[in-house]
Amino acid sequence: MTFEVPLKTGGSKINEVVIGTEGVKVKVGGQNCLPFHSFDGEVINKPIVAFEVYDVKPEGWASWLMKYYEDVYHDPILWAKKCISEYNADAINLNLISADPGGLDAEPEKVAEIVKKMREEISVPLIVYGCGNLEKDSVLLRKVFELNAETNLLGGAAEEDNYKPIAAAALGFKDNVITLSPVDINLAKQLNIMVTQLGVKPECVVMDPVCSAIGYGIEYAYSINERLKIAAIYQGDKAVANPIINTVGREVWKIKENKLSKEEASEWGDEELRGIIWEASTAMTLFIGGSDIVTMRHPKAVKIVRELIDELLAEGVEGVK
Repeated sequence: MTFEVPLKTGGSKINEVVIGTEGVKVKVGGQNCLPFHSFDGEVINKPIVAFEVYDVKPEGWASWLMKYYEDVYHDPILWAKKCISEYNADAINLNLISADPGGLDAEPEKVAEIVKKMREEISVPLIVYGCGNLEKDSVLLRKVFELNAETNLLGGAAEEDNYKPIAAAALGFKDNVITLSPVDINLAKQLNIMVTQLGVKPECVVMDPVCSAIGYGIEYAYSINERLKIAAIYQGDKAVANPIINTVGREVWKIKENKLSKEEASEWGDEELRGIIWEASTAMTLFIGGSDIVTMRHPKAVKIVRELIDELLAEGVEGVK
């Protein structure tokens, strides 16, 4: 008796988003099947890893992570260039923490100039997150979009309480916007609808449904990713047919298990290896769940993830090199 594996190709596709301009661009989305299910449909674009970079020296990083960047963390552009030249970054995720009113409270114009300079000097696409303060980000991201107009920059995040000025700026300056919703599929859909009602094209929107590290509720993050993909591809819900980004590095390296040394937690083994495995496992879990972009920190964790992605796509995917 012969057996044929049942195939389930989706009737709809995820919107394809272009980040960056000619020579320095990448495409995400475009698939009509679940992650790595190239036997079910078309996985047109490979999921990407963006290296996290900060515009000022980050606080609280473990020494076994910081050692990879201690020679460049004083200059975000040098930091980004090292991620590209030594660690082969697919993209750079610049976090503008200097603008935080609870910290340095840097002027939006000054911070936006750093973004512009970095974008002009690096050879991969740029993704930008604001400082996390809703009011400040409304002003900051408008300036960022203005100084990087028509470059397909991906910036955010636009949230329920500040999406109007941020989405309007992305629309006016012809860039891409990240919509952020806290592990809530209904809010994710509602926010996308409100952003597109302002005039932003669906192919200019990337969703951040918020994630967590393994051991810290990742089952919720995985479920949201998966449900968004299923709703878009198999149920034809165009309101959530957008690529997904997950900020894994930020979540993984803030947990206590990745801040304790071997002496403080000897039963957990080598502290650096522990963090590498934690970050790589979290990233792959979310990629399998439906993420198209994951931001990461540790170069060795990134290497593991890339090898796994290549292995899962080894059969050959149209458009994937």
